[in-house]
Amino acid sequence: MPLVTTARLLQAAAAGGYAVGAFNCNNLEIVQAIIAAAEAENAPVILQASQGAIKYAGLNYISALAKTAIARTHLPVALHLDHGTSFEQAVRCIAAGFSSVMIDGSRLPLAENVALTRRVVDVARAVGVSVEAELGRIGGTEDEVSVSEREAFFTDPDEAADFVAATGVDALAVAIGTAHGRYKGEPQLDFDRLSRIAARVNLPLVLHGSSGVPAEAIREAVRRGIRKVNIDTDIREAFVSTIRQVLGANPDEIDPRKVLGPAREAAVEVIREKIRLFGSANKANEVK
Repeated sequence: MPLVTTARLLQAAAAGGYAVGAFNCNNLEIVQAIIAAAEAENAPVILQASQGAIKYAGLNYISALAKTAIARTHLPVALHLDHGTSFEQAVRCIAAGFSSVMIDGSRLPLAENVALTRRVVDVARAVGVSVEAELGRIGGTEDEVSVSEREAFFTDPDEAADFVAATGVDALAVAIGTAHGRYKGEPQLDFDRLSRIAARVNLPLVLHGSSGVPAEAIREAVRRGIRKVNIDTDIREAFVSTIRQVLGANPDEIDPRKVLGPAREAAVEVIREKIRLFGSANKANEVK
């Protein structure tokens, strides 16, 4: 099936009250695992590549791997740039065939974030590519800071409404207490803030840093308006831990297929579980 935009996937998710999983891919096996899991669950899915993945594998390799996998499936799938930080990178990904890009100007002052995001939206809209942006900062770890300090980085509902109106983005990543990478403790999500943002912003909301967040917290976030959920660390942990197990049991093994194959299957199971958690299983046919 041809690539679809994340906007198209998330509009269907909003109508159906579920979220679409956005899974980071770094190599062939993880691309295969994402598609295999989505097919097993008959789910729409987003393949996304971070700046790190693009640096590691190369933009053309990532694009070719993803588009080859997508061409062989009947499912609606988007190819998305995760956390792009420059106009130039967003344009390169659009030129490489991505159907969606994220421009992350959250590190910038608000006016600069708006200007950068609007510039990307103008280019992307002209070629039918959707755009995700971020407002508020999602940390890299669960830092040991006070509530007031943490909330200074959270998304402000009034700013979110103004930002969306000024930029015309298709989806907005919000900071409500999640963090990228492994958590030191259980994350505490600000659901009231999420509800206030959803009430002010009439477009799909995105939850980053979702690996390690308890299942019930994910369900509650989806109930309150999250329509795209990003997962990376959980996949990496399953993939690498299986490699360790295989090599631990067979230290003389030198066939990469016998090491990476089981790791791929472990990733499939993690992704299938997430798809069911997000409510997107058996929703592929709802994407119009």
